[in-house]
Amino acid sequence: MKSFAKIDNIREIRKKLGLNQIDFWGQIGVTQSGGSRYESGRNMPKPVRELLRLVHVERINLADVNQNDMTVLALLKEKHADLYADLKKEAKAVNKKK
Repeated sequence: MKSFAKIDNIREIRKKLGLNQIDFWGQIGVTQSGGSRYESGRNMPKPVRELLRLVHVERINLADVNQNDMTVLALLKEKHADLYADLKKEAKAVNKKK
């Protein structure tokens, strides 16, 4: 899924995960009332949409991502750009198969 792409089926995603609005939206720092408005069609800011995609679509546990992980990623990208590009392509291929 493309970053910042519009997510049309938010309510369906939440229901498939078996979460109520408080639990679903709380995981990304949005109140239940704010989440309800987004589910009803109100425009969602890009940062909220991206958090929703990462947490509920890609199933990334944000608590598991730490500063060291981000530093390693930045160093890999900077010092080993070819390896970074190869790994990125490989990850994309793996994710397509899912």
